[in-house]
Amino acid sequence: MPRPEVLERIKEAEQEADDIVAEAEEERDQRISEAREEAESVRQEAEEEAAELHEQRLAEAREEIDAEREEILDEGEAEREALVEQARENEEEAVEHVVDLFEEAVHAQT
Repeated sequence: MPRPEVLERIKEAEQEADDIVAEAEEERDQRISEAREEAESVRQEAEEEAAELHEQRLAEAREEIDAEREEILDEGEAEREALVEQARENEEEAVEHVVDLFEEAVHAQT
């Protein structure tokens, strides 16, 4: 093979190698860009899911607190009613006791 043809083939091979390297670098940059976009998308999705989960747990906690509050209020109301009933039952005895004390005091003075 004559020398000029060899040089031409070497130049073509070098150009082809440069084209392959350039194409590979371009593909690498594209893949990096796509990976970054995908990572950002995954991050955003994860943040949204975390926010939704947070809101859901917060709502559940509020429901539990409201239910517990109602239960405490109901128990308090029942205890109050029991105390009022007990006080009514003791009222007659208390009145009788006070009258007895008053009568004893009156008799003691006479």
